[in-house]
Amino acid sequence: MTQQGVRWSADQVLALAPDTASRKAGSKLGAAGPWSGAGSSEEGTVWGLCKGSGSKPYQTIVDLADPAGAAYKCSCPSRKFPCKHALGLLLLWAGGDDTVPTVERPPDWAEQWLTGRRQRAEDKRPAGGGSSGAVADPEAARRRAEKRAERVTAGATELEQRLSDLLRGGLATAEQAGYGLWEETAARMVDAQAPGLAARVRELGSIPASGPGWPVRLLEECALLHLLDQGWLRRERLPDGLAATVRSRVGLPTAADGPPVRDRWLVLAQYDTVDAKLTTRRIWLHGADSGRTALLLSYGAAGRAPELTLPVGLALEAELAAYSGAQHRAALGERFAAPAPLPIRPPGVTTAQAAARYGEALREDPWLESVPVTLDRVVPVPDGDSWQLADADHESALPLTSAARSRPGLWRLVALSGGAPVTVFGECGHRGFTPLTAWPRGAGEAVPLC
Repeated sequence: MTQQGVRWSADQVLALAPDTASRKAGSKLGAAGPWSGAGSSEEGTVWGLCKGSGSKPYQTIVDLADPAGAAYKCSCPSRKFPCKHALGLLLLWAGGDDTVPTVERPPDWAEQWLTGRRQRAEDKRPAGGGSSGAVADPEAARRRAEKRAERVTAGATELEQRLSDLLRGGLATAEQAGYGLWEETAARMVDAQAPGLAARVRELGSIPASGPGWPVRLLEECALLHLLDQGWLRRERLPDGLAATVRSRVGLPTAADGPPVRDRWLVLAQYDTVDAKLTTRRIWLHGADSGRTALLLSYGAAGRAPELTLPVGLALEAELAAYSGAQHRAALGERFAAPAPLPIRPPGVTTAQAAARYGEALREDPWLESVPVTLDRVVPVPDGDSWQLADADHESALPLTSAARSRPGLWRLVALSGGAPVTVFGECGHRGFTPLTAWPRGAGEAVPLC
């Protein structure tokens, strides 16, 4: 059960917004004006009626108490998750005044949804606590895996030939050929059931139009793609860990087969990346007892935000199982309590140690874009037209990535620091450092930056 006396902050609520437009719209609904019949329960459920453009108000309910995860329901037609009404209701509740009073029993419409949701969750549990699924025919599964491996091998061999043709003809031909060349090659990799190769090929197509110095960047990415091809074609000669990484990078499905680790997992950051077909949500966690850093990935198709949302700065007691061949990635298993405050921060390192940590990680995964790092006692300072995080106690710094420099979170970080050292969690890679969450001096709450 959640602790009713503990309410989320406005920053934690807004960090759940699926996009900037929802964040702005939800903020406007975070006042009492459009709401009626708002209330909350001791278990951590919040509900209310929000006046809209129609004659009937929107029925909005948020269940924060279920260890299976926060859930949202609104009668509005929005396909965003959570919608602006859910965000506005949570902001109203986070204010902590009498606008959302605690009552003994929710209204019938809210009670009906809660009962149905929890009944469905109970029905999904396997009888007797056993496994909910098993391979019906192991031999058929083995044959399918072998056939797919043959297709991937044929695709990797074809890709090697295309890379050779590109380098033999000169990189200038890539600019002249346009994006169609890469899209056709990527389609061939999809046919070969190697979605990881297809994704990297598509990335090559955008490089010739990326500005000065693109031939160097294209050559670097071609080299990494060649390395991945060769890793797959020679995977039997690789150490087990690196072979698993190659299979994962090529795009073969991997399983969360690591032993479950039960811990109090502090939610460090949550953010989405969006493309034409898929929204990917990344949630970084830190184990209070294990000291491990874990990454949860969830997806939403056709413009819908993923369902899994966790409030930055709170912690949940749960089990996580690691994926083979994927650094840090884990699957969220059984949850034992709703998110609650936990007065800890992950241990920090210097900027030089952060860069060294990324270098060490590349030995296990040469295609790794970045690693999760917490920087201790750093100050955001301008560096010409750019910005960097400088160590307060050492003469070293990390440049911010171009993506970080274009986000409003940079100015929030600058304001939070005010020229004084802060603790910052983010991703450190070859393009620089992307700050995701910061903690001010003293015992202040985590401040999301994305």
